[in-house]
Amino acid sequence: MQKRFESIPMIQATKLLLEEKSPRATFLYSQEMNIPEKRMIQKEAKVLSRSFNTYQTPIPEVHLLSSDTYHVMVTNAGGGYSRWNKLALTRWHEDTTRDNWGTFVYIRNEHTREYWSNTFQPTLKNPEKYEVVFSEGRAEFRRRDNDFDTYTEIAVSPEDPIELRRLTITNRSSASRTIEVTSYAEVVLTDAPTDAAHPSFSNLFVQTEIVEKLQTILCSRRPRSQGERSPSMFHLMKVHEAQVLTVSYETDRMRFIGRGRSVVSPEAMQSLGPLSGTQGSVLDPIVAIRQSILLESETSVTIDIVTGISGSKESTLQLAEKYQGKWFTHRVFELSQAHSQVALKQMNSTSKVALFYDQMASSILYANSLLRSDAASLIANHRGQSGLWGYSISGDLPIVLFTIKNIANMSMVQQLVQAHSYWHQKGLEVDLMILHEQAEGYRHELQEQILAMVTAIGGKNVFDQPGGIFVRASDQFSPEDRHLVNAVSRIVLDDSSGLLESQIDGKRAMKKPVPKLKPLRGILKTRKAQASTPSLELQFFNGLGGFSHDGKEYVITTGKGQATPAPWSNVIANPHFGTVITESGTSYTWMTNAHEFRLTPWYNDPVSDTSGEALYLRDEESGEYWSPTNSPHQGNEPYICRHGFGYSTFEHTESGIYSNLSVFVAQKASVKFLLLTLRNDSQRTRRLSATNYVELVLGSIREKSAMHLVTEFQKDSGAIFAQNWYNTDFAGATVFLDATGSNHTMTGDRTEFLGRNGTIAHPDALTKKNLSNSTGPGFDPCAAIQVPVLLEKGEEVVVVFKLGAATSAEEAKTLVSRFKSIESVKLALEEVRSYWSQTLSAIQIETQDAALNTMANGWLVYQMLSSRLWGRSGFYQSGGAFGYRDQLQDVMALIYAEPVLARNQILLCAAHQFIEGDVQHWWHPPTGKGVRTHCSD
Repeated sequence: MQKRFESIPMIQATKLLLEEKSPRATFLYSQEMNIPEKRMIQKEAKVLSRSFNTYQTPIPEVHLLSSDTYHVMVTNAGGGYSRWNKLALTRWHEDTTRDNWGTFVYIRNEHTREYWSNTFQPTLKNPEKYEVVFSEGRAEFRRRDNDFDTYTEIAVSPEDPIELRRLTITNRSSASRTIEVTSYAEVVLTDAPTDAAHPSFSNLFVQTEIVEKLQTILCSRRPRSQGERSPSMFHLMKVHEAQVLTVSYETDRMRFIGRGRSVVSPEAMQSLGPLSGTQGSVLDPIVAIRQSILLESETSVTIDIVTGISGSKESTLQLAEKYQGKWFTHRVFELSQAHSQVALKQMNSTSKVALFYDQMASSILYANSLLRSDAASLIANHRGQSGLWGYSISGDLPIVLFTIKNIANMSMVQQLVQAHSYWHQKGLEVDLMILHEQAEGYRHELQEQILAMVTAIGGKNVFDQPGGIFVRASDQFSPEDRHLVNAVSRIVLDDSSGLLESQIDGKRAMKKPVPKLKPLRGILKTRKAQASTPSLELQFFNGLGGFSHDGKEYVITTGKGQATPAPWSNVIANPHFGTVITESGTSYTWMTNAHEFRLTPWYNDPVSDTSGEALYLRDEESGEYWSPTNSPHQGNEPYICRHGFGYSTFEHTESGIYSNLSVFVAQKASVKFLLLTLRNDSQRTRRLSATNYVELVLGSIREKSAMHLVTEFQKDSGAIFAQNWYNTDFAGATVFLDATGSNHTMTGDRTEFLGRNGTIAHPDALTKKNLSNSTGPGFDPCAAIQVPVLLEKGEEVVVVFKLGAATSAEEAKTLVSRFKSIESVKLALEEVRSYWSQTLSAIQIETQDAALNTMANGWLVYQMLSSRLWGRSGFYQSGGAFGYRDQLQDVMALIYAEPVLARNQILLCAAHQFIEGDVQHWWHPPTGKGVRTHCSD
């Protein structure tokens, strides 16, 4: 009867009142009235905390905030995630270098139009003062920017699935000011792996709704199957004790960020005014609320930003209504701290120990070399993920490894088991592996004590489960498997290297920095940037692009303030290797399978057109740098991109330097070329450098594979090699980056290249004299080569960068040697042009429709063959698999153009039939893994 009574919505909305103690006096108050804030009396004499006065720590330092079901992780730069059980509310990716995913708040002084963020991320603007304090149940950020102090508190409610971010902004100027406060987060509402696998597809099912009377945005995911659960998320902003001038909303990321921009400087922060109010079935969902606030001199305003979730729209609206009042939001901080202290007591732990567990969590969530095995051990591993399965470990979760030899050190086991329990309570899934090494006669006794200790703290159900504890004798492992376990563990500890705290603290050291580049002269002054892009006579010109007169190229013009409405792509591939190019530059590259073995990451972001590949030119005397492509570091002058059959070119002139970049893939080799021609059109000798940078994946998703990559500089060839032995299906496969010329410098360290909290548009490496020549294991991996270029007045020089892959290191060396000369690269380009000219000219049509003629006489067959059959990939989808029906239909276009390829595909599909009459619906080469649907084909 009690449960039935509590199920009534009206009773649920007032349930909190039934839980309160009877007040000493009865009075009425509104949600908007000021109620004195009374802090709960702390039982601890002093609240312990971790403090930081910088965001540039070697790795992101994390703090875990949690109730039983709702979990928040926040870093000292402001990144982090929000999750409800295993459901991701907001988008987050593990990125030790950039740490640029999370829930953010932008603040703008309307008087000066300057803007910044309440944390260092995402705007990356240096404050006058910056302080971060992590304590049990709370994260705090303080910063000073010009005449404003911003104080942010973050907590998770233990009684409702919500998080609270409270901002207190103080106007220190001598005059009243109007400020804009804008929240921002990308909405996911599914498990993180599903979102990471195909973000654009995942986004399609999120619905948004603005509820103005509650100053709230609701989000829900449309069910894709009968009976699928569809919870609702809400995001609200409530201002207390100040005059609100306007309130506006945005749920469309394209409108907020703007094409080609990022969270660092989104379109929504480039001008004053309200957000668009877009809602409904947006293609890229976000939650953003903007409030314009009048703030008097030397006064403060409190802004509560609440995000939460519930099982239905009705209950979600009830939560949003509940947290309109300041009293209820203030209660979150009190209950959060009390809940954390109770939870620690139940674990027989303390705040000091909990903060230490958070410190360890930094290396669990953000893989780095600080607490891993030594370099020799990482290099020694040649086993893949499947080698863990025999020990009941999946390898899908982070692993913490502890080795114990002395039974007298059982207290360290206790501490780690408590840490594992703490992480589990905070929503962080970790596999804890305890290896025991002791003489034969005492081994059984040590194992029994470990098992008893684990059972006493974690219970019997924690053994040998995903996110559980694995107790093993060291001699059960072969030497190869021991190398594997050491290499895949994010934290490696033992009982012979001192206390756990000393092992953790003793390994935190900064890498020796590379010297800064010292400009010798100012930036060369050339003619003023053109107001418009060059005038080109093109067919079917639409204002940005059109076909060349012969129809064999699609030409796109871009420049400052001029972007295409969506990425315009060219899929360039041969049967075993390929890449996607957009009008902004190179996007991503793969070998064999565009899903299973990506050389560089597929970001699937049509808004920012994010890429893990970049090319830069730098004037070595002035320090000025730009990209020969429209992205990532756009120059002042226009760009001309030409997409052709098997190639794309980019033309640009900047600061007196003309560049022409041709990007193509060899017709019969797994190599992509960047053929860069530079000409000095200025009136003096120029010292330049050309730098090619690629983020390495060597798998499907970068955050899964990055920590397992090992890079190596090949002295004989001058190339950088990279391998990922953890990828069982491509064990031994070798990726390389090479360049022509001499006196190169290089690096395999992405953190060095971009800089901590850096960006690909403004990499830290281009402010340095050279690259460090650092390669090896344990880095956030990349491959970057910098080539010096000396150009006399009027001189033209060619530089070539080569990104390729092979099934072994020996094969990779052969490829590097084969394309060492510039002449061999130019010959490869001619082979590409010749192949496509011959293939696409096999069938030609002539009709009265010029547009149909242009598409049919080349482009349709080219796209089918390069993208659909060979690449099986594109900008919006990167499947990599063969579809039984898909590719059979595709090759119908090749009956006359490439009949041998059509026949081969028919035979390949025939080999994937079953005697029962059905077929394998789709499969991934080279393993053949796929799906059998039992549909009759």
